[in-house]
Amino acid sequence: MQAEGTSRKLLRIHRDDNVLIVVTPIKPGDRDLIDGLEVVFAQDVAIGHKVAARSIKPGEKVYKCGVPIGSAKEAIPVGTHIHLHNLKSDYIATYTLEKDRVFVK
Repeated sequence: MQAEGTSRKLLRIHRDDNVLIVVTPIKPGDRDLIDGLEVVFAQDVAIGHKVAARSIKPGEKVYKCGVPIGSAKEAIPVGTHIHLHNLKSDYIATYTLEKDRVFVK
């Protein structure tokens, strides 16, 4: 039996984090407890990626390892995968290879 507030798929690194790290691959339909709330995941999330530990508002700071890593681009519901599609770095621009391709003549 799993203790309340613990998880088999997710790891909270720091008490102030509003993200959890995936330690076992997540598939759509998987269920887990996040702070006592059962969450049903809607998408694949790979090991090492982040999911929201609680609902995060647009513009709100996202914390991992106790430090801010960026801001939410949109509302992020609890259990949702957090990555470049919904997280903006507050420190460096987020680039794609296509935008930054430089051609030398």
